[in-house]
Amino acid sequence: MRKLININTICLTLLAMLAGCSDPADNAAPEVVASSSTASMASASTTSVVDNDSQWSSYGNNYSEQRYSPLDQITPDNIDELELAWFGDLAERGGSYETTPLVVDGRIYVSSPWSKVYAFDAQSGEQLWKYDPKVPGEWAVNLCCGIVNRGVAAWDGMIIWGTLDGRLVAVDAVTGELAWEVQATDREKQLSITGAPRIANGRIFIGEAGSEFHMRGYMAAYDASNGEELWRWWAVPGNPELGFEQPELEWAAETWNGDWWETGGGGTPWDAITYDPETDMVIIGTGNGAPWPAEIRSPGGGDNLFTASIVALDASTGEYRWHYQTTPEDSWDFDNTQQLVTADLMIDGVERHVVMQAPKNGVFYVIEVATGEVLSADLYVPTANWMLGFDENFRPIINPEANYGAFGDRGFHVVPSAGGAHSWHPMAFNPDTGYMYIPTNYGSFPLVAEAGAKMGNQLLSINVGKRPQDPAPELEGAGSYLLAWDPVAKEAVWQQRQGGSRSGVLTTAGNLVFQGTSDSTFSGFRADTGDRVWTTDTQSGIVGGAASYEIDGEQYIAVVAGQSRRGAGYWAPNYARLLVYKIGGTATLPEMISYTPPELNPPENFGSPELLAQGESHYNEHCASCHGNNGRVSSLFPDLKVAAALNNAALFNAIVIDGALQNNGMVSFADYLTAEDANAVRAYVVSLANEAKNAPPNPFGGGRPAPAPAPAPAPEPTEEDAELHE
Repeated sequence: MRKLININTICLTLLAMLAGCSDPADNAAPEVVASSSTASMASASTTSVVDNDSQWSSYGNNYSEQRYSPLDQITPDNIDELELAWFGDLAERGGSYETTPLVVDGRIYVSSPWSKVYAFDAQSGEQLWKYDPKVPGEWAVNLCCGIVNRGVAAWDGMIIWGTLDGRLVAVDAVTGELAWEVQATDREKQLSITGAPRIANGRIFIGEAGSEFHMRGYMAAYDASNGEELWRWWAVPGNPELGFEQPELEWAAETWNGDWWETGGGGTPWDAITYDPETDMVIIGTGNGAPWPAEIRSPGGGDNLFTASIVALDASTGEYRWHYQTTPEDSWDFDNTQQLVTADLMIDGVERHVVMQAPKNGVFYVIEVATGEVLSADLYVPTANWMLGFDENFRPIINPEANYGAFGDRGFHVVPSAGGAHSWHPMAFNPDTGYMYIPTNYGSFPLVAEAGAKMGNQLLSINVGKRPQDPAPELEGAGSYLLAWDPVAKEAVWQQRQGGSRSGVLTTAGNLVFQGTSDSTFSGFRADTGDRVWTTDTQSGIVGGAASYEIDGEQYIAVVAGQSRRGAGYWAPNYARLLVYKIGGTATLPEMISYTPPELNPPENFGSPELLAQGESHYNEHCASCHGNNGRVSSLFPDLKVAAALNNAALFNAIVIDGALQNNGMVSFADYLTAEDANAVRAYVVSLANEAKNAPPNPFGGGRPAPAPAPAPAPEPTEEDAELHE
C-alpha cells in the first residue's frame, strides 16, 4: 500500500498541498525570477560536457564519472574554516532526495522527488525558477523503490531530465520555460525513469526502471534537440516467435529456459551510464532478472543474458560491442546498475584505459574499455557466499547452495545482502591518490522463494513472511562504512566507520573526500588516510552525492539534504535544502522546529482471529513494502499505527478503496481489495497500534514505546532497504 496517510477530514486539503505531487503554486506555469547576473551569461558550457575545472557539468562531473574535482582551495589545513555560504529550501516531501547538483554557467540545478527541478544562482543562492512536470500522484503505485530522481543533464542551453512517469523533459536553462517533452516509455507499462541522463554528441542516453513489475529492460538514445528516439537496445530477449530486435539477442536467448518472456526477464538499466569519448561507446550496467529466483524465472538454469551485466554499445548506433556478466543466474537482486568509472591506470607497467565498477555483488572489477577484457575481479568486502570463486575467464562459479529457488522453503541468507555491498549511492575516484572511495555495506539478507509471491506491489516471487531454515551467518566486521580501495594493488587501503554506505561521495584535489554521514551530518575526510577532519550539522540526512565548483576564485561544495532524522518519522519536518559551503561562509540554518510525534490513539481491538489473519495477509501483500511489516516503517512513509483513519471505517475505506488520496500517491486498491478486506486490514493495524500503546516504556528512552514483536516477523524494510532494486 503506497501511502495510507494519518488524516482526518480537515487535513485532506492540507495533505494535498504538503505531501502530494503538486501544490497549488506548482499547478501554474513555472515560476521565473529574473536575475541580471545570470540571464545575461552565454550558455557555451551547456553545448558539451567539458572538463571545466570551475563547473560540475554532468551527473558524475564529466564523462569519466569519477566525481573528482580538480579544485584544491579547500584542504585539510583550512577545512575548519569551511562554513555555510547559502542554502535554498526545497519543498517536496514523501520521497528521497537522491540528486547530485549540476553547476553550469553560474547556475546550479537540482531535482527533487516527483521529478521537479530547481535552478539557483550558484553564487548568491537566489532561486531563479522551478519547473514541475506534474507527474500524476497515482503513478506512485508503478514505482518499486521510492519517489526519487537522481539528477539532470545540461546541453545546448537546455536542462534535460527524466520523470517518474517515463517522460524526457527539456527546459531553457536560463528561464525554465519548456523547450520540448516526449514520452520515452510505454505508459501502459509499469516503467519509470529515476536516473540522470547522460548526453554526448547531441544524443541523450537513458534507461528505465521496472524489473520488479516483470518488465523488459532497454537502453535508448534520443536526439537532444527534440527528444526523438534514435536507437533502442534491448537488455534481454523477448518471445523468440516474434523475432529478435538485435543479432546478439538470438544467442542470448540460448541462456534462458522456459517461457521467460512472460515475466519480462528484467535487466532494466536504471542508473549506470558512462559515455567514453576515446572509443565513442556508451557503457551501461543492466538490472536484475525478473522475478528474483533464477529457478522460477528460467527453470533448469542458464546465465540469463544480459541481466546483471556490463555492456558496451556503439554510442552512434546502439550496436553491441562487448559485455561481461558480473552475476550469471542472478537470484539475489544483484542488479549491476552501480556507477561505471573510467580512468587511465598503470597496470603491470602498461597504461590501460579502463572502466571500473563496485556493484552490489561485492566484487570490484577493472575492465579494459576498448576490448572488454577483464583485468581484475576482487572482493572488496570480506566474504561473499553466492559464489565460490572465478574460473580462468573470470566467470563467477556459483555456489549451488545459493540457488534457493530450487530448495522450496529452505531459503538462503545471501552475503552481501540484497541491498548490496554498494548500492546506487555514487562512489568517487581520486587520480591523485589512485583510490576509489566506495559507500560500502557488509551484511546478509534472508531469501525464501515462492512462485507468484509479492513484496507489496512488487512481483518478486519472494515470500517476505518466511525466513530461511538456517540461521543468518555471523559476519565479522559487518556494518556500513566508507571504503578506500586501490584498484591497481587490488586491496583496501582504509575503512572509515564514521562514513557509511547510504550516501554518495565527492573527492577533490585538495586531498579530501566528502560524504553525508549519520545523524544528519556532512563530513570531510582526508583522501589519503581517511581521518575525519570536518563535520557539520545539516538538520536532515544526505543520500545523494556532493559537487564542487568555483566562482570568482572561491571554491564551493554543494550537496542536497532531505532525509528526516533517524527515528523522527514521516510527519517530522524533513528540512530539505540545497546546502552550499565555502571558506569563510557566514550563513546559518534556521532553528529546527519543535516537533511532537503523533500520539497512538487507536480504537479498541475488534475482529475475530480469522479476520486479523486475513488482514495481516492483505497488509503484507499490499502495504508492507511502503509502510513496513508489523506496522514499523522508515521516515519515507507514514506510520499507520498513528493514522486517525483507524478510528473511522468510512474514512479508511475512502482512502484505501475509493482513492481519496491518490493525488498524493496513495492510489485506490479497489482492484485488489474489497471493503471487507480493507476492514480486515484496519483491524490488523488497530491491533498493532494497541500492542504498541500498551508496550512497556522504551528502555532506550525518548519517543513512543517500542512495539512488541509480532509472531513470525518478516524482514522489516528500513530507509537503508528502501531502494534495494529498481
